[in-house]
Amino acid sequence: MQSAVVGVVRSASRFRWTVCALLFFATVINYMDRQILGLLAPVLQHEIGWTQVQYGRIVIAFSAFYAIGLLGFGRVVDWLGTRISYAAAMLVWSIAAMLHAAVGSVMGFAMVRALLGIGEGGNFPSAIKTTAEWFPRRERALATGIFNSGANIGAVFAPAIIPPLAVLYGWRAAFIIIGAIGIVWLAVWLVVYRPADRSDQEEAFDDTRDDADALDARNVNAPAPGWGQLIRKRETWAFLIGKFLTDPVWWFYLFWLPKWLNESRGMDMQHIGLPLVVIYAITTVGSIGGGWISSTLLRKGWSVNAARKTAMLICACCVLPIAFVSQVDNLWVAVGIVGLAAAAHQGWSANLFTTASDLFPRRALGAVVGIGGMAGSIGGVLFSEVIGQVLQRTGHYWVLFAIGALAYLVALVVMHLLTPRMTPAKLDA
Repeated sequence: MQSAVVGVVRSASRFRWTVCALLFFATVINYMDRQILGLLAPVLQHEIGWTQVQYGRIVIAFSAFYAIGLLGFGRVVDWLGTRISYAAAMLVWSIAAMLHAAVGSVMGFAMVRALLGIGEGGNFPSAIKTTAEWFPRRERALATGIFNSGANIGAVFAPAIIPPLAVLYGWRAAFIIIGAIGIVWLAVWLVVYRPADRSDQEEAFDDTRDDADALDARNVNAPAPGWGQLIRKRETWAFLIGKFLTDPVWWFYLFWLPKWLNESRGMDMQHIGLPLVVIYAITTVGSIGGGWISSTLLRKGWSVNAARKTAMLICACCVLPIAFVSQVDNLWVAVGIVGLAAAAHQGWSANLFTTASDLFPRRALGAVVGIGGMAGSIGGVLFSEVIGQVLQRTGHYWVLFAIGALAYLVALVVMHLLTPRMTPAKLDA
């Protein structure tokens, strides 16, 4: 009997890392589909003739509907489970990505970016809930860091693959090819993935001797709380404000770095790829490293509160040098500074996402991540309009980099004031 239990534990342990790999590749695809517009922006701007403000509003269309997708899929994931919800999200955003090839106007791009935003809104609520179902608390930040590093790998692959595709076959073919990759992942997900059941969770979590995890696993069938109950919690506001203040900075890196390199550094489509590859390669280290820091501190006996916030403070301090990147003349020094800031963001993000599972039970997790993601998207909408207006009027990026440098420290202070001890939220049964 004992050997059978050990076998179940080992089986659950092995499969949860397979699950992590599936989440990683989904996030790679998510960010390749998201970033392709920024990479092709110089070509599309010349062909379609949009202004800085119009490009900013195309970004806003994605951001606004991404917020809707996050909020909606957050509830859908809690209702329908991760397998069906993730499949639906991937199908919607892959079709939307391919539809970019069929449009040729500012309005057309705004419409397909809106559809892309709705579909991509399902990625992180599904992935965070899946991680909470399969991973114990002590491994959660590391697992989140690993799958979240897919954003960086996607950002590395995108500039390495997309510009050559556009040069060889045209920008429309590039959208179709990159979008079709998601359909391949969808088939693998439906064949391979199975949701974690109660025995998987109890065996895996009991193996780490985490009583809180084991209790959460036993209460997995309790009803999901409504938005009204969640929005009244200080813990929800801590996560929400953390996302609202820092997500727009990452979107700025994704959508505007290619234009910054083109306009401020004079780099054309054939030469813009290598600096972006270097930036996002550095970022991969930050995503996994940020999760590793807090997971390591937890294994050493630190409290969840101290471990998460220490890791986030380290990341927030690593962002600060980007305030001065516009004054740097050497291209590769500037690339290193931006890479450090982007890596710190991803380390921050891995821990921020994990705080949601620290503060809330799994039955509420999809909705909480959706609410926080919506707040981050609203911040992205507002910041995108600011970016477009600043660049249209001044042509200078230094103010935008300075805002990004300070956002993380401000967010951490607010989060600490709202959740000084990071005790779990008390929800109605």
